[in-house]
Amino acid sequence: MDRREAGAGPVEVFEEQRARLFGLAYRLLGSASEAEDMVQETYLRWSRRSSATAGPVEVPAAWLTKVLTNLCLNQLDSARLRREAYVGPWLPEPVLTGDGALGPLETVEQRESVSMGVLVLLERLTPVERAVFVLREAFGHSHAEIGDLLGIDEAHSRQLHRRARAHVGEPRKRFESDREQHRRIVEVFMAATMEGDVATLERLLADDVTAWADGGGTSTAARRPVHGHAKVLRYLLGLGTRPEAARVSLEILETNGEPAVAIRDADGGALYAVMVLDVEDGRVTATRTVISPVKLAFAAAQLAM
Repeated sequence: MDRREAGAGPVEVFEEQRARLFGLAYRLLGSASEAEDMVQETYLRWSRRSSATAGPVEVPAAWLTKVLTNLCLNQLDSARLRREAYVGPWLPEPVLTGDGALGPLETVEQRESVSMGVLVLLERLTPVERAVFVLREAFGHSHAEIGDLLGIDEAHSRQLHRRARAHVGEPRKRFESDREQHRRIVEVFMAATMEGDVATLERLLADDVTAWADGGGTSTAARRPVHGHAKVLRYLLGLGTRPEAARVSLEILETNGEPAVAIRDADGGALYAVMVLDVEDGRVTATRTVISPVKLAFAAAQLAM
């Protein structure tokens, strides 16, 4: 029975959907702060709709999903222009997912859809391709349902999904690996970086490893990706020798569905950075570090709870 039929008010109906809507908006935008804004705007529209004289919404979840998705599509158009002028590499805002902030992450597809690596790849897609990909891969909507949500026919939805999957590729191998092994590699990698353990880093780094750092133009960070075993090794060893390295603490937390390193003040206070590692076949193929204070705000608030 629909909650509206069971007598629940509009606020209760919306709150039941809020977490799912936030998870959808985040996957579409790669920004937790913008996702919160889109969810709030969806609530305002739902509130106005509920107080209007029009009849009740038969399936509130579908109505809310459609409104939110279209708001995010409009936001993606403007976000693309902002990112073209972005200073240095762009990375998504990290979200701590150990408490289910982005919904269930039980399947490969669900974990993949919130990973930093895949969210970066989704930037290659048009807004509607991204919406089809997320609705299909992360939320399991049928192409008929996606067509209704986006105002396209079912065949077009299938075509857009195939195109999106071709652009994103097949990174599932990384997500099907042993998660405990992934965590152990993250722990060993960070200890080696902080201690300047050259031999361990040489063993862990893949030949074609790349390091990205997102400082947003406001923090000290490499303005271009660092590529290749030798260059990334020098880059990491440099991080471990910085004076501030002695004043931080490292904590392994689940971020975007994967083990990640939260780099904080030694007293457990301010959050300075979040680093996520891509691991394949026991070796690190990429490091993605968010340093921008603006992009760390959401994760910092989660840690403070």
